Amino acid sequence: MSCSSCGTKEGGAAAGCQSSGTCSTGGCNKHNVSDWFSNLPLSFNDQYNVVEVSFKKGARKGFYRNHAQLDLHKGQLIVVEAVQGYDIGEVSLQGELVKAQMKKRKLSEREDTIRNIVRIASDEDIDLLLDSRNKENEIMIRARAISRAQKLDMKVGDIEFQGDGKKLTVYYTAEDRVDFRDLVKVFAREFKVKIEMRQIGARQEAGRIGGIGSCGRELCCSTWLNDFKSVTTNAVRYQNLAINTEKLSGQCGRLKCCLNYELDTYNDALKHFPKHGDKIMTEEGVAILRKTEILKQLMWFEYEEKRGPWMKLSVADVKEMLALNKTGKKPQSLENYAIVEEEKDESKHEDLVGNVSLAALDEKARGNRNKGGGRSSGGGGKPNFKNKKRPNK
Repeated sequence: MSCSSCGTKEGGAAAGCQSSGTCSTGGCNKHNVSDWFSNLPLSFNDQYNVVEVSFKKGARKGFYRNHAQLDLHKGQLIVVEAVQGYDIGEVSLQGELVKAQMKKRKLSEREDTIRNIVRIASDEDIDLLLDSRNKENEIMIRARAISRAQKLDMKVGDIEFQGDGKKLTVYYTAEDRVDFRDLVKVFAREFKVKIEMRQIGARQEAGRIGGIGSCGRELCCSTWLNDFKSVTTNAVRYQNLAINTEKLSGQCGRLKCCLNYELDTYNDALKHFPKHGDKIMTEEGVAILRKTEILKQLMWFEYEEKRGPWMKLSVADVKEMLALNKTGKKPQSLENYAIVEEEKDESKHEDLVGNVSLAALDEKARGNRNKGGGRSSGGGGKPNFKNKKRPNK
């Protein structure tokens, strides 16, 4: 689905705004926040003077103070202060929602780290920014080749020019510490700009690059997820998921962040399960736990000595039988506690697909064609219009 500014090609296909998911309408921005107050008349007159600014199509965001009280709007390019020189970014959010974003990131308005907005970007500033962005892909390929030639155990994931074109930030991933002092000298000599090396994790790299996950949606790390919590194999084990690295790993090569989303729900449900409920002593033998359905609060058991169908038991019944085992007693059989599913009434729910065969359908269609309204059996395949009635005039 394309936004209103994307346009269409010949034939009706979406042309795309060529912004890789970060169009100016705000419908598909990376880490975009919907400003629900933008079209509402607010009761207070004092505009919050801190603005959220995004750089390089939402790959990086920062907060800047509008000390000059410039009349800004979302999607506008502005010039902001940098450590050395200036940078050019896009206004991604302003107003009261910026307070909520700063509170989420534990930032205060009074901090000295919040720099100022210099001015609204001019045509010369925009041309300089576009020229720098157009060179980034070629320079990144060259930077990767240089790092391989230096035989360094690192991977250059992305690069970003500062708005004034005087500084180049190289984002890289590495398992261990890398001595890149010689590499920085080669980069500076090759690209004729100041070089800043910044190490990021595999999840941050996937967030900057972006992509589509196995769920069919854009990656969480490139759309809304800001803090990356560690995902351990316990999250897989508690949810009874099969250990399949291809399905459980994201595009970053690590365990998927979404494995943590329902982990708290599973942990709360596991509190109702008995801690030592692997075996139940009965008069018919020892029953072994085979499967658990955590959210449904069900446990499946099978006798150890005599193989047979698994019996479905509720957690409350299992606790009751384990309590009897602690007192030295044994329940007579698991069948007395097993949950029996009701048989479906086939007369009420008839499987029409299974009862109808293709041969019957072909025979019925052949019979309809041989009638007066269809094709005649001896007419050489031509339609028979003799039996058709003409409509009344």
